[in-house]
Amino acid sequence: MSDSKPGPPAVPQLTVDPELARGEYANFVSIAHNFSEVLLDFGRTMPGRPDIPVVARIIMNPFHAKQLLRAISHNLQLYEKSFGPIKEPPTPGPAAPPESTN
Repeated sequence: MSDSKPGPPAVPQLTVDPELARGEYANFVSIAHNFSEVLLDFGRTMPGRPDIPVVARIIMNPFHAKQLLRAISHNLQLYEKSFGPIKEPPTPGPAAPPESTN
């Protein structure tokens, strides 16, 4: 009988298919949910285009969605610690009154 103790379990290694590795740019996300799933549709909006093409759809259970929320929050805190605060875009002011044509 051996006295060696089992080590920690091996950590799975991520593998990424080369086609998937190039990634997709998204500047829009639509989030929907039901009792058992959270659906994230990532899209790319473009000026002058009336639709938003979906470039990726991710479906996960609520537990994993909450873990994702925590992970994104943590990583953005690390990002801001390294690079400074992420600035929000300016909000548009009130609309200018229409000019009178007298």
